[in-house]
Amino acid sequence: MNEVVSFGYTLLAMLRDVLPIAAILFGFQHLVLRRPIQRPARVAVGMVFVLLGLALFLQGLEMTLFPIGRLMAEQLTAPGFIFDEATALTQPHHWLEYFWVYVFAAAIGFSTAIAEPALLAVAIKANQVSGGTITVRGLRYAVAVGVALGVSLGAFRIVTGTPLHWYIISAYVVVIIQTSMAPKLIIPLAYDSGGVSTSTVTVPLVAALGLGLAETIPGRSPILDGFGMIAFACLFPIMAVMAYAQLVEWKAQRTARNRKD
Repeated sequence: MNEVVSFGYTLLAMLRDVLPIAAILFGFQHLVLRRPIQRPARVAVGMVFVLLGLALFLQGLEMTLFPIGRLMAEQLTAPGFIFDEATALTQPHHWLEYFWVYVFAAAIGFSTAIAEPALLAVAIKANQVSGGTITVRGLRYAVAVGVALGVSLGAFRIVTGTPLHWYIISAYVVVIIQTSMAPKLIIPLAYDSGGVSTSTVTVPLVAALGLGLAETIPGRSPILDGFGMIAFACLFPIMAVMAYAQLVEWKAQRTARNRKD
């Protein structure tokens, strides 16, 4: 019964948030473009589906993904898992002892990026416009590896408690250097890949993992340390895609040289 009531509040909140968007779209259609809406009944049914889908998605996050992410973070950082119970009370924690946290973070980052519908759509379009030079699987794997590295490094930052801006500044320096060296045609796609890699699947689990780690690791603050992992998940796919493009270009040049020889 509580879940039904909670879903009702979520649905009302989504209705409040979606109404301004609908007002802008329909307002421009009638007042600026002065054109009737084609298939108004279909549009109305679609709006209902949007409301229900968003509400169900948010309710599912609260009931499943967020609790699971926090639970996994709590279990992986529990003293009984890292040490035996006696050692846990006498020995301070070291960042190397959180090895399975980094592995889990990388696995979550990779798997969620592969499952992103937005990334699949971008990969298909990139394959079409590149004439097959950029493969769908290659781009998805490159982005997924980038997200895995980023989320794992974000977990390391939470464990160690080091300042976030050190990592962000360093990562942008690498991105700028790569941008000056990468094939020009791939740079816009690489930057877009950072955005599509953090969508409906990745963000909830990564955010839950970050908050869970910050809540369970001694000396960490959820508000100061729990956030920031999504920034890593956005930045590292940019580097990974440009590295992938540079690798593809190098292989193509090597193949061309071998044919000449």
